[in-house]
Amino acid sequence: MQLTPFDVPGTTPALAALVADRLRDMITRGRLAPGERLKETELADALHVSRGPVREAIALLTAEGLVETQRYRGARVISLTARDIEEVYSLRLAIERLAMARAATRMDADHLAALDDVLARMEALPASAAAGDVAALDLEFHDLVYEAAAHARLDRTWAPIRSQVAVFLNARTDGDYFRSTSHAKHARLRDALASGDPAAASAAIDDHIGWVLLRLAPSHIDEGTA
Repeated sequence: MQLTPFDVPGTTPALAALVADRLRDMITRGRLAPGERLKETELADALHVSRGPVREAIALLTAEGLVETQRYRGARVISLTARDIEEVYSLRLAIERLAMARAATRMDADHLAALDDVLARMEALPASAAAGDVAALDLEFHDLVYEAAAHARLDRTWAPIRSQVAVFLNARTDGDYFRSTSHAKHARLRDALASGDPAAASAAIDDHIGWVLLRLAPSHIDEGTA
């Protein structure tokens, strides 16, 4: 595991947050694989920190649902089962309907310009782009939707789900399809938002996310498979 050490003294909560940020990024970009064990001593040595901030960081990521901790087995990166993904995406769809509907009535030139910037960077990604780069832009687009929705409690609900969605996006087996269709799918969301019609925006997100739930219909869910 290659990690750049921190040059920050002490064992403050701020240092634990920095460690959590580093590990979160590695998990959501797939650099720490599902099921990989997180060893406090190794992480502390690699980051040049004591075990305290690492332990606190692992606790934070456990609360976010990115890490699972089992007695006698330690902490591991989550391995999302089909049931996990169905639960994350059904909740995501519920809150994102609200986010899209609110954002559609609050779109201004600055919001649209920010969305267009993300779309331009999506379109410019080479065919060889890593799944993590595609996923990062995907999530950046949706972050902007939540920002435009201007709903603080909705933001706080999205934050922990966002990390688990990132893990799923990076673990997708249809990566080439994901890369080739991401721009067009998000462009449709952008147009729905620009229409100013909350019903159209809500319907657009149903189309955008709903296919995941159809694929993971309860009758097809195997508790142990992703």
